[in-house]
Amino acid sequence: MSFMKVPVVDVHTDNFKEIWPSMLLAVRTANFIALDTELSGLGTRKALLAQSIEDRYKAICQAARTRSVLSLGIASFKELSDKPGGTYLTQVYNITLLCMDEYIIEPQSVQFLVQHGFDFNKQYSKGIPYHKGNDKPNECRGQNMRALFLEIIQSKKPLILHNGLIDLAFLYQCFYANLPDQLMTFTADVSEMFPAGVYDTKYASEVETRFVSSYLEYAYKKCRRENTRLIDTSNRHLSIEFCNYKQAFTGYIDYRHCNLPEADKVTGEGIGICERFSAYGWCPNGVKCSLSHNTDLIIDEDERINDKRKKKKARRKRRQHTVESSDNPTECSVADNMAPTDVPPSKLLCDNTSVEPEIMDTGEVAQEKLLSNVQLPGATLDAEGSEDNLSGVEKQGEFISNSKMENNPEDQKCTRTELVEKSKVEKYEGGTHRAGFDAFMTGFIMAYILIWKNGSTKMDPWLPDCHNKLYLSGKAIPLQICKSSFSKSSKAHQVKIELLREKH
Repeated sequence: MSFMKVPVVDVHTDNFKEIWPSMLLAVRTANFIALDTELSGLGTRKALLAQSIEDRYKAICQAARTRSVLSLGIASFKELSDKPGGTYLTQVYNITLLCMDEYIIEPQSVQFLVQHGFDFNKQYSKGIPYHKGNDKPNECRGQNMRALFLEIIQSKKPLILHNGLIDLAFLYQCFYANLPDQLMTFTADVSEMFPAGVYDTKYASEVETRFVSSYLEYAYKKCRRENTRLIDTSNRHLSIEFCNYKQAFTGYIDYRHCNLPEADKVTGEGIGICERFSAYGWCPNGVKCSLSHNTDLIIDEDERINDKRKKKKARRKRRQHTVESSDNPTECSVADNMAPTDVPPSKLLCDNTSVEPEIMDTGEVAQEKLLSNVQLPGATLDAEGSEDNLSGVEKQGEFISNSKMENNPEDQKCTRTELVEKSKVEKYEGGTHRAGFDAFMTGFIMAYILIWKNGSTKMDPWLPDCHNKLYLSGKAIPLQICKSSFSKSSKAHQVKIELLREKH
């Protein structure tokens, strides 16, 4: 499992037909499929955090109808029966896309994506074209994105997402049909589209593993670290293998390096940790932040604090045991008398800024000057540069989405755990952000949790507590993906499902 790099096949118009057969084989033979998207924007954060889930859904629909998917990451995980339990053959694809309908692209989304290496010139010259909404004549035939998405549906494999409600809505609108107006209709459709279930690794990271933080990079690196410990103790563990691609494919492969924790920590030691990034995977200062965003250092600190708490708890129990026979036992602390909680542990920030739960993973979103002079063909540049405009669209960290921009000015100071002279230490910056690699991280988390729970892909369902449940920001309960007795499937979905049945 000590892989140091992940091969991500870069897919675009020049090689789409050539790679098409391998993508179909990967989808059809997988035990589960993980997806991730890069988006052109999401609109107003206030609506996306509405108290009513139905109102949230309407805001997401509005975003999906007016914005677009810029790239799609697909990671297939096939369990190898001839290898020790927990060995998967993994194939990862990063598909560059170009929506042929008019759509809005938000300046801060452009800024975020450019800072993380997204090539807009490549997107407009080599992006695979697609149309949103309902099918056009013969559009589901041939080699195109709509046909590929139908292959994923036809495979009837579990779908793995991270903080996946928004992903699902965009996938539905862009590659399947017009989104239904009612949330109950949408969940009814999705439950039939993916009968093996939808799993949200953000929700699983909180409910199953109870990680202190659950943004994507944190959960992935925490799972890798725990899996390494399983290897060191000769316990059943997760192993990942990759394809040996033929010579013709080598020019299309982008190797994403993912060093082991010991190698990662070298670049971040000696500098203070950004507590906001530590808690949410997002910092208002973005790349300008002078503090460390090194996720491995953050995990080190969390584990140190956890070990300290365990030692204190053990000492309290020993003291309590020694006075059990005494007539006047020592009073227990408040923490000892508290009832267990079902919620995962959480982090507290030391500063006075109010931070509410995040809505989605967005990585490091720079709150810098908007790129108002960017000109992009085929896209409408969104001028909603207001405090409600959601910046930075995609999913490596977590966005503190209801934190107003006036509360997060560019020069806002982030709290840190230790004081270090900034000029003497180089800050660590992550570089793992891509839809393809994010899809791999999402699938890796699910594969590890299955091993950790001593489960198997042959179980049905795998994780009952996470089956068909999507994380909802600020809510104690998830969104259940199911068809209730009060809901009906949409007409567009019924037509497509009937066509799929006729083909088989």
